[in-house]
Amino acid sequence: MQRGRPHAMTHTTTEQPTRRASGTVVPVLAFAGIVVAVMQTLLVPVIKDLPQLLDTAPSNATWVLTSTLLSGAVATPIMGRLGDLYGKRRMLILSLAVMVVGALVSALTSDLLTMIAGRTLQGFAMGAIPLGIGLMRDMLPREKLGSAMALMSSSIGVGGGLALPLAALIAQHADWHALFYGAAGLGVLSIVLTLAVVPESPMRAKGTFDVLGALGLSAGLVLFLLPITKGSDWGWTSGTTLGLFGASALVLLLWGVMELRKAAPLVDLRTTARPAVLFTNLASIMVGVSFYVVSLVLPQLLQLPKATGYGLGQSMVVAGLLVAPLGLTMMVTAPVYARLSARYGPKVTLILGMLIIGIGYGAGLGLMSAPWESAVIAVILGAGIGLAYSSLPALIVGAVPASETGAANGLNTLMRSIGTSVSSAVIGMVLANTAHNVGGVAIPTMHGFHVSFMIATAAVAVGLLMAVFLPKPNRAPQLRVSSDEEAGIARAEAVLRGFRGRVLGADGAPVARAKVTLIDRRGRQAGSTLSEEDGSYVLAVPTEGAYVLAARAAGHGPLASSATHSGAERAEDLDLSLPGEAVTA
Repeated sequence: MQRGRPHAMTHTTTEQPTRRASGTVVPVLAFAGIVVAVMQTLLVPVIKDLPQLLDTAPSNATWVLTSTLLSGAVATPIMGRLGDLYGKRRMLILSLAVMVVGALVSALTSDLLTMIAGRTLQGFAMGAIPLGIGLMRDMLPREKLGSAMALMSSSIGVGGGLALPLAALIAQHADWHALFYGAAGLGVLSIVLTLAVVPESPMRAKGTFDVLGALGLSAGLVLFLLPITKGSDWGWTSGTTLGLFGASALVLLLWGVMELRKAAPLVDLRTTARPAVLFTNLASIMVGVSFYVVSLVLPQLLQLPKATGYGLGQSMVVAGLLVAPLGLTMMVTAPVYARLSARYGPKVTLILGMLIIGIGYGAGLGLMSAPWESAVIAVILGAGIGLAYSSLPALIVGAVPASETGAANGLNTLMRSIGTSVSSAVIGMVLANTAHNVGGVAIPTMHGFHVSFMIATAAVAVGLLMAVFLPKPNRAPQLRVSSDEEAGIARAEAVLRGFRGRVLGADGAPVARAKVTLIDRRGRQAGSTLSEEDGSYVLAVPTEGAYVLAARAAGHGPLASSATHSGAERAEDLDLSLPGEAVTA
């Protein structure tokens, strides 16, 4: 075996032993994602009553929703980066704990400012989604990763869809503060389950937390999202709205220049500019727009009185139940996505999901005359959004190094949040401008609902264009298997076009669960795997050429070995008992 010379690369180290993830890790992490998503729809059933409940003006009451959105947008990329540096499980628990505190604060008050403070704390839990995806990448075997990440990514929609009828039921039969007590209880349960079941990831990114970068990004996001969420109240051409947009552009520009000059930035903008990451994030914005439109339109249509001529006259609870198939279908779609992605890849499933969403909204233009038709729309859109949401983390994870998983998925989740924010502002403006005024009350019209669905269809068309421009994978896919049988086929194919061998320790003993990473000549990760119980590993290669095989395991020194692949099977044993250099493993 040929020994390699030092290479410049981003390091990931840990002193913690790698723990085998149990079969309950995925449902526990997905449950955490669902709990976090509950925060987004918790107050939907009582939105119209908030001014009276908080004894304030309607314009002030909207801050109860806006504050959660802003804090979630700020926290998502920051918590992702902190997870990469200090432990994803640790940051996941912290996110959930802050959410619990915020829910209890809101549960104990009817004061506007205190309620806003509690809701702001609840928004910090949004970082749980990218942290959960990062934990899955670090711990799960390749054959289970695709469907697991799909479920975690979809959990934000699943939680939102399922929480709506439950929140409506509670709000209809109990004091509205019970909503927050229930959310706090779910948060505590999620923390307990995470502590009991989920091991900490052994992966760490070296470097320090970019405090100045976090402050700059936070300021830029708040300045950008604030006029989006409040533009309808302030006026889209008002000095306040335009001034905040201009300030946001300036702050984010200066922040970007600063990040490009840092050795360990909060967000690696060079990685973000890669076509695979850039077009995925742009498509994510459009998926976020399309997802939120149905959540805004269908509940209102269902609850409007039949006397309007188009309202469906359903109760709050029934309306929630008729929209719930949106979340249920997204949950069922996760394993379907895994099989489709295994065969065709996440790019194809993203395109397919976008097409189904477009069909759902197109059909929805003619399916608004009966309650059951709303359920049909929800099922079609749930299938499409589920496929699209499930594809996004696979595309991101396949394009970034392991040490940047948390931050990259945090940024992608932020893009979806921006999409929902834009959707909320635009659809709110459309429904307000097309409403009829009856006795001083603005009643949404069918014309407004149709325009909203057409806007969603246009957003899907733009997202579909972004998905089409996604580059073909330039390396062997790591997330495209969904069953043990398919995993065996994939490993067999990898042997024919990559490296194989064994990871050995002292006296030639096999080393199980060692992290083996393939690094290309530019210092980028081109593949990774964990060794089997007998120490064996298999790594596919994207192209012929020179590589570095890096290996690391708890209790053993790290090793880097130069190796060249010429198109045929290549055997490379990695002996961790030999002195080696510290590398990503």
